[in-house]
Amino acid sequence: MGSRAFVTGGTGFTGGALCAALRAGGYDVVALVRDGSRTAALESLGVRLVTGDLRDKGSFAAALAGVDVVFHIAAAFREAKLSDVDYHEVNVGGTRNVIEAAAEHGARRVVHCSTIGVHGDTGRTPANEDSPFSPPDHYCRTKLEGELLARKLFEALGIEGVVFRPLGIYGPGDTRFLKLFRGIRRGRFRMIGSGETLYHLTYIEDLCRGIVLCGERSEAVGEVFILGGEGHVTLNELAAEIAAAVGGRVPRRHIPLGPVLLAAALCETVCRPLGIEPPLYRRRVEFFSKDRAADVSKAKRVLGYRPEVTLSQGLRRTAAWYRERDLL
Repeated sequence: MGSRAFVTGGTGFTGGALCAALRAGGYDVVALVRDGSRTAALESLGVRLVTGDLRDKGSFAAALAGVDVVFHIAAAFREAKLSDVDYHEVNVGGTRNVIEAAAEHGARRVVHCSTIGVHGDTGRTPANEDSPFSPPDHYCRTKLEGELLARKLFEALGIEGVVFRPLGIYGPGDTRFLKLFRGIRRGRFRMIGSGETLYHLTYIEDLCRGIVLCGERSEAVGEVFILGGEGHVTLNELAAEIAAAVGGRVPRRHIPLGPVLLAAALCETVCRPLGIEPPLYRRRVEFFSKDRAADVSKAKRVLGYRPEVTLSQGLRRTAAWYRERDLL
């Protein structure tokens, strides 16, 4: 296409996959990376690297000269050891810096990554883009604040803006779900709670196709889109699918939810003031207790978004990637 894209969070799972998708689509890509990050994969794609920090606009702003579209993917993610100030500085202040720099250097469009977490526990009825906000923790609260700020700045600065809220992202290259795959493969996994909680996954290649559409389609401007797979499943169904992918068994015995939540809260109380990543924290346990399901029909209708990888296919591809690296 001959367009130039600027991607924040290029060394992250989603940011790196997006860089690959953009390069495959003919984009010239510039990626913002943190000092000391592993960049070999990006360099092999022909991505130009800019070392900087979202909190310091001066460290990266000049790199936006000549950029057509900015994809703001980077964020302070769910690490319990991070302080509330860290989350706010990156997820809110960093968002302001990126959008202001884009406007100052003439970028045509900014695509901002939010999260389905802004809706909190969706309940049994899948959320849509107009569902109430109910962020459950400081990460989600700062992501919501960052999203609302982005939408305000798009209008104030006269820049084309699009927001997307991804559902649970997975696929080859990511290890966020490795413990679940490994536990099921080795027969050590135990379901916490009933297992009837709803969960909605997004295969990384499908997500990147949706993100690129947000950057290209004129119909996307001024809109918010939920991007996810074709449908949700219960955790019991997800565990069974993973078992089929890794050749393991799903244990029938479940662990009561209450005591695990209590232990997680205690771990956070002890570890967080010390700057130590807790071995167990509430956000992880809430995976077993909070429904996460959404309706992706708006993205289909407006963007022409179509998830192409089924859950079974995606889980098998992910398991194969783990297996090739002796991670299972």
